[in-house]
Amino acid sequence: MRSVGVEEELLLADAETGEPLALSGVVLAAADRAAERGAGPVADDGTPGHTLEAELQEEQVEFATKPVTEMGELQQEIVRWRAEAARHAATAGGQIAAIATSPLPVRPSLSPGRRYEWVARHFGLTAQEQLTCGCHVHVSVESDEEGVAVLDRIRPWLPVLTAMSANSPFWQGEDTRYASYRSRVWNRLPSAGPTDVFGSADRYHAEVAAMVGSGVLRDEGMIYFDARLSASYPTVELRVADVCLDASTPVLLAALARGLVETAARAWRAGEPPASVSTGLIRLANWQAGRSGLDGPLLHPRSMRRVAAEEAVDALYRHVGEALADSGDEELVRAGIARLLEHGNGARVQRNLLASEGDLASVVRECARITTAGTD
Repeated sequence: MRSVGVEEELLLADAETGEPLALSGVVLAAADRAAERGAGPVADDGTPGHTLEAELQEEQVEFATKPVTEMGELQQEIVRWRAEAARHAATAGGQIAAIATSPLPVRPSLSPGRRYEWVARHFGLTAQEQLTCGCHVHVSVESDEEGVAVLDRIRPWLPVLTAMSANSPFWQGEDTRYASYRSRVWNRLPSAGPTDVFGSADRYHAEVAAMVGSGVLRDEGMIYFDARLSASYPTVELRVADVCLDASTPVLLAALARGLVETAARAWRAGEPPASVSTGLIRLANWQAGRSGLDGPLLHPRSMRRVAAEEAVDALYRHVGEALADSGDEELVRAGIARLLEHGNGARVQRNLLASEGDLASVVRECARITTAGTD
């Protein structure tokens, strides 16, 4: 059974006004002190510690789950670390919200450190405005060769995950008319987006080396492909999703991601070639997914023609169906998709909240409540 892990980036906001707050330093210091006292979570070996980390802006914080094989355990991990982040943010009058952009206007505060200073200097306004929160899913692979074969075969399916996770309709106090505006902001970065078919691990590594060698990127950590080989773990890392409001949604994404990786690996072992879909068409599919979410048309992963969102999601489910059945995730995914299509993704929830509550501060507060539901 392939292991999976999730990284989530969370927005830090004022508990009353909903405005983003530069609290990451406070949150991490509080988490460090709790670990020293043995008051926080403990690792499997009984050692106290935490996985909370800084991100580009001080208005956000990140955590990573441990790798697991059971989806129920993954949800427990996500709930656990959301609760820890919320607890430490509350000590400074803050809250966490699993939303991918700030609904309220913000001038982000760059986190300290040479790496972030380099990013600000080289990427200018793009870096200054880059307050976005994503959800990254890691799925284990046996080798770089298998990993690259997977990357080559999952390319046209990734926009559907963007649509399902879409949770960033607002930007600087305005409705963007996009479901995932985070995906549009993120793709301003020079290495972000879909890739061509690589064909082999050697070609993948040669491309990465050439990109870093160009001087445009500081290091391999700035390879921001939609999906990539992790530089730190034996995994394929899918990076297309917005952070999701309800803790069950990243679990759904992780199950689908594992299904995609396993399906692709089986196709590679069987000698089936990757689909001949151009990178240009996948860019269009990415844009359509960010624009529509689940409330408008998507491009079908096989035909690259507009279809109803439900049809594109069903195509993904059927594509990975055998792998889901073998991993025991079939019912979880079926129920999760049905729930998502009925109640909507985060973008729909946020817009409905604005319609009912009347102001964006209330949207953030309610999203913060949903983020930590079940963490008590």
